[in-house]
Amino acid sequence: MSEFLLLKNGTALSFDINLKEPSLVDYLPNITETADVIDTYGKMQLMDRLILHDRVAKVIDLGFHAFDEFFKMCEEIGFIKEALRRRVAPVILFVAGTDRASSRSYEMLRWRIPPWALITVHNEFMLRGELPEAMDGARVLRFSALPVFLKTYVDRLSLSFTGYLRKEKDTSTELHQ
Repeated sequence: MSEFLLLKNGTALSFDINLKEPSLVDYLPNITETADVIDTYGKMQLMDRLILHDRVAKVIDLGFHAFDEFFKMCEEIGFIKEALRRRVAPVILFVAGTDRASSRSYEMLRWRIPPWALITVHNEFMLRGELPEAMDGARVLRFSALPVFLKTYVDRLSLSFTGYLRKEKDTSTELHQ
């Protein structure tokens, strides 16, 4: 998402709350900052940057270890309402899974996030087959699994989709498609 926004808009800012390996800051260090939602100071720093209507798209890489704390904080401070008041449109991309933690987290989001702001991501590499029924709602973004040889290429820390698309003029390559 960060690279898509960088390519589309020319700018993007990412916050990495998922500090376990692999980490977004490792892949996109030029546009990614680490963020912390453990203490009040870290939460305030992050939220002040997110709510700022500066025409820069922001992406949060949120790992499961900070998931509950992050969305609890969003609810406590009325983040969605304040974001809309400031003309910032929050969108949550939830990567679907079949494990109990994914199911529980998704249900929590369905109650806390407006339906227009929640998009389920069905990544066939992560989840083969159909989405769990509860997650197969109105807004689903589907990604086909990459061929194994492409996955190996894409997993390199040095790969930049933005750089590749700017340099590669042959639109018939599988990676370009």
